[in-house]
Amino acid sequence: MSDAPDDSFEDAARQGGARRVCGVDEVGRGPLAGPVTAAAVILDPDRIPPGLQDSKTLTAKRRAALAADIHAVAEVSIAHSSVEEIDSLNILRAAHLAMGRAVAGLQGVDHALVDGNCIPDGLPCAAQSVIKGDARSLSIAAASIVAKVCRDALMVDLAQQHPGYRWDSNAGYGSRAHLQALQDIGVSPHHRRSFKPVHNILYQEKV
Repeated sequence: MSDAPDDSFEDAARQGGARRVCGVDEVGRGPLAGPVTAAAVILDPDRIPPGLQDSKTLTAKRRAALAADIHAVAEVSIAHSSVEEIDSLNILRAAHLAMGRAVAGLQGVDHALVDGNCIPDGLPCAAQSVIKGDARSLSIAAASIVAKVCRDALMVDLAQQHPGYRWDSNAGYGSRAHLQALQDIGVSPHHRRSFKPVHNILYQEKV
């Protein structure tokens, strides 16, 4: 395996007859607050932005620059599953729902390359799961970048409404400051009540 993503998965799909191949990834399974966000990206093979990598390996500044480059030259669809959907469905099904919505937001997709080890139900096209896909497939890496940048920006906006939780710096993950704020301030409407740290705060008096 190379140390950078390439377009071998996309090429294989095109050789199999697919004309429009998208990469799909999601971000935000682990946080205690905020939606889960997915992106689907169709890259133009002749206009691939240089430097695409798994979003987790990039600085925030580099992610933002690459996301702008991706939006400028690629077809991009971003979708979310809400906190309410996460709590009612579970985080895996909600993440898959967001992925399906992202793919459905693109027109005429023939084949989806999906990060992970399973394929969401109900995709409108053929699909292939790619384990560690954000480090192996250029289009999945692009999806991981735009999804991360979008969700981080959304959490910054929510942090302005609920400043005590420091979502602008922790993106809703269970940092020490966030966990302490849950104790001090309580649970906001944007918290995932099915996640144990939040659930325990809500029901600690009953336990």
